[in-house]
Amino acid sequence: MKRIFPPTFYNTITFLGVVVASISFGLFLFLMILDFFAAEQKPYMGIITFIVLPIFLLLGLVIVAIGVWREHRRERRGLPVGKHLPQIDLNNPQHRKAVVFVGVGAVVLLFFSAFGSFKAYEYTDSDAFCGTMCHKVMEPEYTAYQNSPHARVGCVKCHIGPGAGWFVRSKLSGAYQVYSTIFNKYSRPIATPIENLRPAQETCEQCHWPKHFFSEMKVSRTYFLSDEHNTEWTLDMAIKVGGGNQDAGPTSGIHWHMNIANEITYAAMDKQRQIIPWVKVKNKNTGEEHIYKTTESVSDSALAQSEKRTMDCIDCHNRPSHNYNPPARSIEHMMASGWIDSALPYAKTISMNVLDKMYSSPQAAQDSIRLGVEEYYRINYPLLASSEKNKIDRMVAALQTIYSRNDFPTMGSWWKQYPNNIGHMYYPGCFRCHDGNHVRDDGKVLSKDCNVCHTLLAQQYENKKQQVSLAGLEFQHPVDIGDSWKEMRCSDCHAAQ
Repeated sequence: MKRIFPPTFYNTITFLGVVVASISFGLFLFLMILDFFAAEQKPYMGIITFIVLPIFLLLGLVIVAIGVWREHRRERRGLPVGKHLPQIDLNNPQHRKAVVFVGVGAVVLLFFSAFGSFKAYEYTDSDAFCGTMCHKVMEPEYTAYQNSPHARVGCVKCHIGPGAGWFVRSKLSGAYQVYSTIFNKYSRPIATPIENLRPAQETCEQCHWPKHFFSEMKVSRTYFLSDEHNTEWTLDMAIKVGGGNQDAGPTSGIHWHMNIANEITYAAMDKQRQIIPWVKVKNKNTGEEHIYKTTESVSDSALAQSEKRTMDCIDCHNRPSHNYNPPARSIEHMMASGWIDSALPYAKTISMNVLDKMYSSPQAAQDSIRLGVEEYYRINYPLLASSEKNKIDRMVAALQTIYSRNDFPTMGSWWKQYPNNIGHMYYPGCFRCHDGNHVRDDGKVLSKDCNVCHTLLAQQYENKKQQVSLAGLEFQHPVDIGDSWKEMRCSDCHAAQ
């Protein structure tokens, strides 16, 4: 039988390498075609096609080279001195065929390796890679992201942004995350905030530009009391968005903080940046600086060791894409939308009871939610449990959906571990600084007046006349607690919900 290649190519090791490389290359082509025609890209297929198989292809070629080198080494033992390297004689038909085969194969390999490397780079930047590669670890964040207003914004747009520098930094950071995942070293739940996140001015402000924010924005809120009738209570507010465009008006409103005319620096005593005893305000135009310190006892040594950070978007909008909603907020949204019928007695109370718990597993949570709701109505309202079964089933399904989007027992994640700094209802939020206890040397206090950020335009209790005033109303707490709401933080009570 006539041999196409030189004798050194015919050995067991080289043959094994050819088999490995050929199978890998064939599978690569097959999966690439499947991936190209698939209606929906599968993350694990991308990993196998563009990362795993090319590694085995290169390994096979290395084995081929080892086999040839080993045969040449054996051959040299019986040849005259000087022939230490393989000789290529293009006048020899076998050598010519081998050169052509190896040359064409090398070109094809380089082409597909380059293409595969690009696809690997492209895949590591995809949302599927970020969210599903380590499914157990990232399930809470990926689920929250998919239900966020930024679900159409790629993960890398915020976590990396443009430019090669931050891409390299993210991959170096990702290498440690891979190690943590493989050796089960990752924290449960995932720690927040991300300490090495790129500054918001380089990511968020590619789309949102506070300098051109202005005026006010009307916001409506619907709440339900925890009574038998789920009494409805509505608020309309004008949120003073403000901004920094002098052509549209003075720099004022909430976005006064945004380092346009003023630079805000603060010191945080905890990793989640919820305890802020020290704030420095600098006027960029005049260079004037003022420092506000809390009246609560904080030692100078503790303050010196605290993290000092220049305020940016993420200090308030700290959960823009990974928000875990408190049960009360989600329940009231479902009730206002009709997914939970507010005519069911104590619908909010029982919903809170079954949601505000940590269960042992997702399945245990789903079963316990159904059992808790059905048993409550079967025991306390047996006729209603029979006549309104469809509404109760709909309520159960809505509550199960809420839980699956906000609580993840496997990772030890639930809403209380992820404070949201927008507002001040369920977390300290604005009151981290604007609590009436931060005072500067001349006695001026950081205001805690609600009207600094918003004006209450209307409020209405169910079956009562709506109160309206464009000049602003005084807030009336739906439950009579006297003037306590003026002295306490909202979160002191509502964080328990």
